[in-house]
Amino acid sequence: MMSGKYTSIDAQQLQGSVPAVPDSRPATVNFADSNLQTFPPSGAQGKITAASGPPRDADDSFSKPVSGSDEPQQGGWFQTFTIAAYKPYFDVDTSDVLERIIDSLFPFRGSFNEKTATNPDLYGPFWICTTLIFVAASIGTFVTYIAHKLKSKEWDYDINLVTWSAGLFYGYVTIVPLCLYVILKYFSAPAGLVQLFCLYGYSLFVFIPALVSYCSFIFLSFILSKYEI
Repeated sequence: MMSGKYTSIDAQQLQGSVPAVPDSRPATVNFADSNLQTFPPSGAQGKITAASGPPRDADDSFSKPVSGSDEPQQGGWFQTFTIAAYKPYFDVDTSDVLERIIDSLFPFRGSFNEKTATNPDLYGPFWICTTLIFVAASIGTFVTYIAHKLKSKEWDYDINLVTWSAGLFYGYVTIVPLCLYVILKYFSAPAGLVQLFCLYGYSLFVFIPALVSYCSFIFLSFILSKYEI
């Protein structure tokens, strides 16, 4: 039945079976290979290199001094006149200096050369030589004072004793190892200049107790002669 432009459908016409849709082949979906990578990347990519790390204040090395960072690096003979060139030779502990002093009193053991072959120092030789200078000057002054007192003469302090002592001991600990180094270098004998300075510097320690003993002997002789004991 039609009413106007609309068509009515009878319920009887809808009865029956719906034709089955024929099966078609299952559709296959192909996925392209992914170029994604894990994050963060395991290695350096692009322009990012190993040098692009965290800032220096982000790790423990910030508090550690970097060698050569505080002073300009100079090569050749100019490096000899810098303070940084002599810093390693003064980096010793008190226990190291005392141990080397004891070893210098027993030179036939050979332990002193073994300990200073790879790590020679100039701290001990400098202070041993400086102490010896003042001890020798003081004892020389004391001896002249005793000699003048025994003869009842006036005594004046002589400052030249310190100058002569400094020239003698500093010259000995510097010139003698330098000449020996040149001789050993000429004969192609293995020897280090700083090690020779260290050896001759520590060898002067034995003269300090020797001078003190000599001063004690002079003082005792003066007491005995004065009181006629």
